[in-house]
This record gives sequence, structure tokens and C-alpha cells, in this order.
Amino acid sequence: MESLFVSTGVVALAEIGDKTQLLAFILAARFKKPLPIIAGILCATLINHGLAGALGAWITSAISPQTLRWVLGASFIGMAIWTMIPDKIEDEETHIASKLGVFGATFITFFLAEMGDKTQIATIAMAAHYVEPLMVVMGTTLGMLIADVPAVFIGDKLASKIPMKLVHTIAAAIFALLGVATLLGAGARLGL
Repeated sequence: MESLFVSTGVVALAEIGDKTQLLAFILAARFKKPLPIIAGILCATLINHGLAGALGAWITSAISPQTLRWVLGASFIGMAIWTMIPDKIEDEETHIASKLGVFGATFITFFLAEMGDKTQIATIAMAAHYVEPLMVVMGTTLGMLIADVPAVFIGDKLASKIPMKLVHTIAAAIFALLGVATLLGAGARLGL
């Protein structure tokens, strides 16, 4: 259960102010149809993070436990640094697939925006760290929804009131703690 709770919390915090949350604001403002937007976010995240979780599980079988510990520790510390860099949404991501309807546009833009994004990389690292990819994918998907569903319903009004720097600092601190704990052998009981 730890993998579910940690992955949910870390991704929910990391997603605040992330480009996919900004995309949720933009899609909500453009289409004004929250349910197909939320369905598109859910489906895109499940597939994207499912692939990331599978990659994380594969990594644990392909890399020696000692090497994996160092790679994961460095990855979490890298995520901490990356979390402190604000995201900007590219205009082309909001124009992709405009002929596919609200669900299709949301699904495609979210899936593409999430490729190589902080939360996708975090999913890979946490799936490898916890060796429970299904629980991690459930947690990271839940974390995405916790951050993005309010964005769909509330939009820009909420974004201006959230202390983004504080939220990013907390998320970065969690990633840094995970990195240091991994480097110090916190995953040793799991064979990492």
C-alpha cells in the first residue's frame, strides 16, 4: 500500500502547475464539457502510465540491484530538480486532433503531453523502486486525477490562488528524500 500512497501523493503534488494541468485548464476553457475531458485524461493517463509502469518493471529485471539502486536514487534526485522548473504549455498541444471531439482531443493531447513528462518518468522510477507496477500506476493515475479534475471544473480561478512555488518545493523535497533513501539502501529489503 505504501507504493500506492506515495505514488499518489508525489504525482498529485508534482502535477500542480505541470503542463498537463495547464492543458486541463485550456481544454476546459475551450470545450466547456468536463465529463469527456475527465474521461480523456483518465484513459490517456492509464495507458501512458501503464506503459511507464511496465517499463519500470522491466528495468528491475534487466539491471542488477546495485546498479538499479544508483540509477533510481539519481533519477529521484533529478526529478526533485526538474520539479522546481516551471512548465509552459505549447500552443500546438492544444490544437492537435480538434476534429476528434472533446474526448478524442483530450485523449490525444494528454497522451502526447505526458510523453517524457515528469510524472511519466516518476512512474517509471517508482514502479522500478517499489516493484509493484500495478499499485504505482493506480497511484500515479489517481494523483493525476486529484490534480487535474479540479482544474477542469474550476479552471484558472484556482490556479491563481495556489502557491505554486510552495507546492513544487514540497514535491521536490519528496522526490529528493526518495532519492537519498534509495541511495542509502532503503530498498534493500526489496532486493534493490
